[in-house]
Order: sequence, then C-alpha cells, then structure tokens
Amino acid sequence: METRPPLPPFTQHTAVQKVRLAEDGWNSRDPARVALAYTEDTRWRNRAEFPVGRDAARQLLERKWARELDYRLIKELWAFSGHRIAVRFAYEWHDDAGQWYRSYGNENWEFNDDGLMAVRHASINDRPIQAADRLFFWPLGRRPDDHPGLSDLGL
Repeated sequence: METRPPLPPFTQHTAVQKVRLAEDGWNSRDPARVALAYTEDTRWRNRAEFPVGRDAARQLLERKWARELDYRLIKELWAFSGHRIAVRFAYEWHDDAGQWYRSYGNENWEFNDDGLMAVRHASINDRPIQAADRLFFWPLGRRPDDHPGLSDLGL
C-alpha cells in the first residue's frame, strides 16, 4: 500500500508540511512524479477539466506544463480540518508568444488515510502581467526556503 506522509488527521504543523510538499512537487513540473501523490481514482476539478483517475491527472499536468512555460508556484495554507486542507496559491508563467501571466487560485483537497489526495477542487484566474511585474525569480524547481511566500509578497 502506498503512503504519502504526513498523514491525516492534520495538525497545523503537518498541514503546512503537506502544502509545501505539494508546492515542491508541482514546481518540479514532472507530471509522473506529481501524479503519484494522488489516489488511483482521484477526482479533480481544474478550470474546465474534470479528470478522474491518476492517469487522467497526469495527462492534464503534461498538457499544462507544455503550455505554461517557466512555471513557478507558491502555495499557502488557508485552513485545515481532519483529512481536508484548503490552500491559496499564485504562480507565474509565460506562453509560447512570451506573454507573462500570474495565475491566482484556491484549492480544496481531501486525503485518504494513507495521505494520498483523493479529491482536488481548483479555482484559477489568470492575469496578464508585464515581465517587469514578475515576483518569482528563483531558478526553476523548488522555491528556496528564504524566498518570500504569498503573504510576504502582498499577494
């Protein structure tokens, strides 16, 4: 059986850990790796897509990161209870024409007892920005521990 610590029920400390681990995974932009954090029968709502199953989630992520270039994400814990966590997030990316965006959103997550995400509901809005307005400048991959979070950046 697969497990993905930290496991529910979550505490403040373990919920913050879970959020950072999710952020780190998504910043890897590795769809196969990220998909392993979800149950085989995971259910998502992501923009206009409603994938069901780990493989469908992986395929969504492949399309996402082929389109959203130089992707950098910050997640922040909003609330938690039992097996559920709510986060807010922002990420920056550009399209193949060079237009930069900052995407803002909220996610509601529900985990099984083994710490795998069974349900993910995401609401996301994209805002075009100028390259000069970017705030996320770390090298691609994991956000450095000393990089400001969303609240620190006023987002």
